[in-house]
Amino acid sequence: MINKENIVPVFEKMLSRSDRENKLKQHAVCLWFTGLPGSGKSTLAIEVEKQLQKKGHTTVLLDGDNVRSGLNSDLGFSEEARTENIRRVAEISKLLISQGIITLNCFVSPTNAQRKMAEKIIGKNDFRLIWISTPAEVCEERDPKNHYKKAKQGKIDKFTGVSSVFEKPLSFYLEVPAHQLSIKESAAIIVKAVLPVIQNK
Repeated sequence: MINKENIVPVFEKMLSRSDRENKLKQHAVCLWFTGLPGSGKSTLAIEVEKQLQKKGHTTVLLDGDNVRSGLNSDLGFSEEARTENIRRVAEISKLLISQGIITLNCFVSPTNAQRKMAEKIIGKNDFRLIWISTPAEVCEERDPKNHYKKAKQGKIDKFTGVSSVFEKPLSFYLEVPAHQLSIKESAAIIVKAVLPVIQNK
């Protein structure tokens, strides 16, 4: 086993973040979408990414189900596993941002402690929490993956919004009541808010 003392990062020898951002003509940040299952996080992030790409920005979208089907397929849904899921994603986001790439992250991240951990890893200046505040009753009515129904039948354990808590964010960069707006309207609000932030000054 390799001792951690023998791990020597070479970040300072690599092409700088500012050099990469200048080439891409953007300032990299992480747009972290949080909200209940079925709130519209992924659908909205996909539309935001499309609009940013049309404006010439380079982005990567990290989605909860996609990440859990690959990188984090070894993780379950205990509190510890959920926290580790968020930790890994935050570390990936930090690496992408160092390459000048804007990241859009769609994760329930149900607790304020998890969101705060992600912010600490990524960096306060590079972290923008976007709360998709669709109410639980609307999410359950939509239930696009039939998860709420299965959770209430006891077929899914520790499902956020039914048998596991979702804490409303104590603070956030932007709140989007996606249930009251169309996808394009919601995305436009987000794009308008972040454009001044991601412009390379």
